Amino acid sequence: MLDFTSALYLGLRHPSRSLRPWGSLSTGRPAVLGAPSGAGGVAAKLAALIGCESAVLLPSTLHLFWDLFGLLAQERIAIHMDKGAYAISRWGVERAAARGVPVRQFRHHDPESLSASVRRDAARGLRPVVVADGFCPSCGNLAPLPDYLEIARDYDGLLVLDDTQTLGIQGHTPSWEAPYGYGGGGSLRRFGISGADVLLGSSLAKSFGVPVAVLAGSALWLERFDKHSATPTHCSPPSAAVIHAAEQALEINASHGDALRRTLAQRINQFRSRLRQRGFSAHGKLFPLQTLAAVEGASASELYRRLLDRGVRSVLLHGHSKGAIGFLITASHRAEDIDRAVERLAASLSRGFHPSAMRQFR
Repeated sequence: MLDFTSALYLGLRHPSRSLRPWGSLSTGRPAVLGAPSGAGGVAAKLAALIGCESAVLLPSTLHLFWDLFGLLAQERIAIHMDKGAYAISRWGVERAAARGVPVRQFRHHDPESLSASVRRDAARGLRPVVVADGFCPSCGNLAPLPDYLEIARDYDGLLVLDDTQTLGIQGHTPSWEAPYGYGGGGSLRRFGISGADVLLGSSLAKSFGVPVAVLAGSALWLERFDKHSATPTHCSPPSAAVIHAAEQALEINASHGDALRRTLAQRINQFRSRLRQRGFSAHGKLFPLQTLAAVEGASASELYRRLLDRGVRSVLLHGHSKGAIGFLITASHRAEDIDRAVERLAASLSRGFHPSAMRQFR
């Protein structure tokens, strides 16, 4: 079976035998009574990688954004959220809204729309909190973060960023040889931005393969978060296994990360090239999720079933009006896996669909 459903973009899996051993999976104490051994060191390394003064580990981005927006709701703010923001940061925003914070949405990746929205609330004395994702898988574009941050700064505001899709892939100084750049530090490194008015939340579950979250920002903000966040009182901290996996992921990223990112880019370019040779195309640019462009007369659900019958596991995406087929490309895919997948995709469209669908693959 050729599997294109995993979001482990760099192919990191962390089998237990590869990890530093632990004496106890959990301390049995809530996080407020102390971070488990190694958590502080991992957080410090992540802060340095991302480009922030300080960082803290949390069990998930749900914990992170729940706490963060609960804390922000205590201030006189208005939240301005990119319409393309991911669900989990939205859930955090909803908590702030439930506490009476005004929430506005601005057009996706549109700084002018954001600026107009911020101006209206600034006239009422409300500081802006701009919420966005570093990268949008749906449109395949990086957010215009320097523009967002400049607008927030004009009104003494704050930029809150979900960088889950970008951390581990994007880095500094992109070039033809290294289209993602170097280091894998994410959006702040990619754009060369930083400051006390930036807070970045991210899961490590994608590129780094570890189900843990990091909140990074200024030392002052992280100290405030540590003192006033709520979930550490009621929830366990990340487990020893997760912390040891994060240690390993950062070691691999330091030693082999740039090579893995080059391999990932090669595989994605190969997939897109093979599709073009068949007269087909995909949305997603150089992002690991490649969404097949609609084929006239071809049902996404039927194509998904046919691919499965031919030994190709893809992703049936329901966010599109008629559904769509997605392929998640990772650095662990071999060149022959890509070729075989496109061949089987073409074979899946060779009979039973509208003639226009077949013509696109000739």
